[in-house]
Amino acid sequence: MGSVADRLFKDRREAGRVLAGLLERYRDRADVVVLGLPRGGVPVAYEVARALQAPLDLFLVRKLGVPGHDELAMGAIASGGVVVLNDDVVRGFGIRPDDLRRVAEEEAGELMRRERAYRGGPPLDVKGKVVILVDDGLATGSSMFAAISALRELNPLQIVIAVPAAPEPTCRQLKAIVDEVVCATTPSPFFAVGQSYYDFAQTTDDEVRELLRDAWSARQEPKATRT
Repeated sequence: MGSVADRLFKDRREAGRVLAGLLERYRDRADVVVLGLPRGGVPVAYEVARALQAPLDLFLVRKLGVPGHDELAMGAIASGGVVVLNDDVVRGFGIRPDDLRRVAEEEAGELMRRERAYRGGPPLDVKGKVVILVDDGLATGSSMFAAISALRELNPLQIVIAVPAAPEPTCRQLKAIVDEVVCATTPSPFFAVGQSYYDFAQTTDDEVRELLRDAWSARQEPKATRT
């Protein structure tokens, strides 16, 4: 059996079940919600939410790339219409307001398309909730850092980051800015998230939709039984 540093997961669903075992203290709490970062984070989050008996939703984040340097983020836009900006990058590159607005509108359109494609309804209200934010693994953690910044604007009570695999330095950086970080494994050396899985096939849009529908149906069943 591998150590906490080098365990291999069969697939994302198994990784989610392992992660759920490390989050058992959040089980059956009315103030807990689980958010998965699409697409790969959703199968992991599904298993976490199911084990903890918590609502599941996704949290979409789109990077706002600097015009002409799209790989460099000047901010991000996320579920709930939240926009966060990196003021240092905006000032440093002299980003004009109209360019910033154009990029934000383009990414907002793409985010809305994905929201409709995956969810088909409004996002969960996370205000005053303990939010467990889940991905299938982290390398640099850039998407997760953007998600955290955006999620804060929605006023959750606490933010808990949960991932099956991440390098120890990234876990330490996250611990400095959120309430809790659960990294199930911290491979060293760390080359890529996929190396922590036997099966790391790309998660499809259909799989995301199916998992969300199943999770929402399961949450509604007790209510239907009582009526």
